[in-house]
Order: sequence, then structure tokens, then C-alpha cells
Amino acid sequence: MTFLLIFLMFFSPFQEEIAGGAKLEKLVNEREILMNQWQSSESKKSGIFGNRTKKDMTETNEWLKRILSKDTQIIEELKLSGRIESAVIGQEKDDYKTITLSLEQDVQALKRALNERDNTIEDMLASRRTFEWTTVIFFLSTVGLGYGIYRSRKKLN
Repeated sequence: MTFLLIFLMFFSPFQEEIAGGAKLEKLVNEREILMNQWQSSESKKSGIFGNRTKKDMTETNEWLKRILSKDTQIIEELKLSGRIESAVIGQEKDDYKTITLSLEQDVQALKRALNERDNTIEDMLASRRTFEWTTVIFFLSTVGLGYGIYRSRKKLN
């Protein structure tokens, strides 16, 4: 389940970029066609003695208006893709922030567990030292008592 979410999170922006890129490419191709048509209308000279007429100039201006309209569409598409990229970046930022917070919580939990383990080890060492000292004292007192009994029996004999 987590793998699927991560997969969708990382690859869904690319799908939007691919679709946006295809639309932008289509608009640019349409503009190029319009430019070619404008150039062909620019070369028309249907007037007397090969001059341009008012109709030729009006047609050329119409092609320029269509080119400007297409340029406006291209600019709007670029703005939209910029907003999509900003949204994707914002989403990724939030995702990374969530991941960072989760990792920080994990680190804090591990630090607490490590401190608890260290405290447990210190308690065990303290009880071990107490046991060792008790054993040493018991051993020395047994040796001393045995030596005392040995001396008192040696005197009696």
C-alpha cells in the first residue's frame, strides 16, 4: 500500500508535465503553421503592377491577430504549467516535511529507548557491584573466622 502511494506521488506530476508538454507542443506547432500562412499572405500582391492591395494588408493583419491569439494561449499554458509545478513543489515540500517529522519522531523514540537501556545497564552494574562487595566481605569474614578458629584450636592443642 505504501509503495503504491509513493509510486503515485512521484509519477503523477510527470504525467501532468507530459500532458502539459504535449499541449504546449501542439500550440507551438499551430503557431508555426499560422506563421507560415502569414508569410504566404505577406507575399501576396494582387494589386495593379504587383502592388499590395488593402485587402492583402487586411488579410495579413488577420493572420497577425491569429498569431497573437495563439501566443496568448501559449503564454496561458506556460503560466498554468508554472502553477502546476509550483503546486507539485509545494506538495513535495509538504511530503518531505511530513517524512522529516516522522523520522525525527523515530529518532526521539530511539534516543529514549537507548537512554532506558543505558539506565537499565547502570542499575544492573550497580546491583552487580553490590553483590561483588557483599561476596568479598563474606569471603574475607569467612577467611578471618576460619583463621580465628584455626588459631584457637591450635592453642588448645
